[in-house]
Amino acid sequence: MSAASAVASRPVRSLRPAGNGSRARFDRRLDEILTHATVVFCDRGYAAASMRDLSRATGMSLAGLYYYFESKEKLLYLIQKHAFETILANLRARLDEVADPEQRIRLLIQNHLEYFLANQKAMKVLSHEDEALKNRYGSEVRAIKRQYYRICLGLVEDVMLVRGIEFSGRIAVLSLFGMMNWIYTWYNPRVDADAGVLARHMSDIFLNGLLGAGKRKRSRARRNGSANH
Repeated sequence: MSAASAVASRPVRSLRPAGNGSRARFDRRLDEILTHATVVFCDRGYAAASMRDLSRATGMSLAGLYYYFESKEKLLYLIQKHAFETILANLRARLDEVADPEQRIRLLIQNHLEYFLANQKAMKVLSHEDEALKNRYGSEVRAIKRQYYRICLGLVEDVMLVRGIEFSGRIAVLSLFGMMNWIYTWYNPRVDADAGVLARHMSDIFLNGLLGAGKRKRSRARRNGSANH
């Protein structure tokens, strides 16, 4: 999904040239601007970054940047919205092809890691600036993130249902996000495996831990039942 498609519901003032300017050119220019803005927010931090910093990085005049994007908050909103909508769209497409509950969780993890390892600066911005967006911008991004959370929770609950496990789906999902989202703090492409291998390892850790926790709970329940008799 292009950045332009991700913001179609609330369009930026047109960056397209007058007349017969192509949509592809518009997409590329907006992607370039968001990529440069992501680097600025990653390196300087959202609070410290100024519109003048963003103007220099994107190659737009300061007046032009204000005209098209109004504020640095608008750029952060577009970065976050594009990232989460892309992740969601890719995940839904992959899940449509697989029915096995455990394999669907593995696809979730692989999809997440593939996107974030390919966009590590965006990953840092999403993690560090999670609470920076306010008002309607924050509400829109939170709504997309809730969709993602609900899909992930449903996948985990499907596995627990099939395996007969009683465990907190919320704790399981948020623990999984914690494992995946902080990978940028330690990942080194020179010594660490690619996204596919890492996804397999994380899937094994997550699924075996979840299934093991459920088994222990059932064992305790059986022991408690025996003691009561």
